[in-house]
Amino acid sequence: MKWYYYVACFFAGLFIINTVPHFIHGVSGDSFPSPFANPPGKGLSSPIVNTLWGLGNLLIGYILFRVGKVSKENKWSLLIFFVGIVCMSIMSSIAFVDKMH
Repeated sequence: MKWYYYVACFFAGLFIINTVPHFIHGVSGDSFPSPFANPPGKGLSSPIVNTLWGLGNLLIGYILFRVGKVSKENKWSLLIFFVGIVCMSIMSSIAFVDKMH
């Protein structure tokens, strides 16, 4: 596989895992930080904005997942996909540590 397929695998992991907090808060009716808040990433966005942002992340992540040809047959693609998930998970846990305070 070409190198850019692996980049797609990594970003697929980032986008797909970023779906989780935004979508869950959105469908639960909770406000949550998003890039569309004021200030971006710090202020709170409405539940509808977060639901749509979560679904947008899911769509982009799915497209990148397909472009990256993530599969169990290609162990490297799967590993890099999970590295993307780990990176975004850690970044989110740091970025949102003060959300409830």
